[in-house]
Amino acid sequence: MKIPMASHSTKTLKAQDVGRYFLYRANQDNKPITNKKLQKLVYYAQAWSLVLNNKKLFSEPIEAWVHGPAVRSLYVHYKKFGFEPIQEEIKPDTLNISGKTKELLDTVWNAYGKLDAGYLEMLTHSEEPWQEAREGLQSSDSSDNEISLKSMKSYYSEKMEEAQKKK
Repeated sequence: MKIPMASHSTKTLKAQDVGRYFLYRANQDNKPITNKKLQKLVYYAQAWSLVLNNKKLFSEPIEAWVHGPAVRSLYVHYKKFGFEPIQEEIKPDTLNISGKTKELLDTVWNAYGKLDAGYLEMLTHSEEPWQEAREGLQSSDSSDNEISLKSMKSYYSEKMEEAQKKK
């Protein structure tokens, strides 16, 4: 199944654009975030975009790493911060996020932003897309296996349907 790219002004979003928006929100809310947490937020943004907008936000693959889903290019960019909060001032006029995309990212931030990196890691480890991508691997095995967009869309669509039935 081919999933279309989100149309966005004149250029396609990159995972770093999504990450920068979350860093901006973290700074605004005075809730610094680590690279590990940023990876999970970007993962959930991609997942919920697939479900709610039927589009992927960015084209970089998400890999099933030991500590959960990760976008390699985003990880490398912020690797210098190690396990410490990312210190980067983001000015609102430098963000490439608006409209429906901003609404989606705000929704993801409001749902997951309050959770710490360890909890988000545990949460992603309990979910099928990450588990399927790591099938056959030991918990400590490094991996660059890609988490499929199809499995993400299917799994989180099911979660949304279950939540709606409970209402």
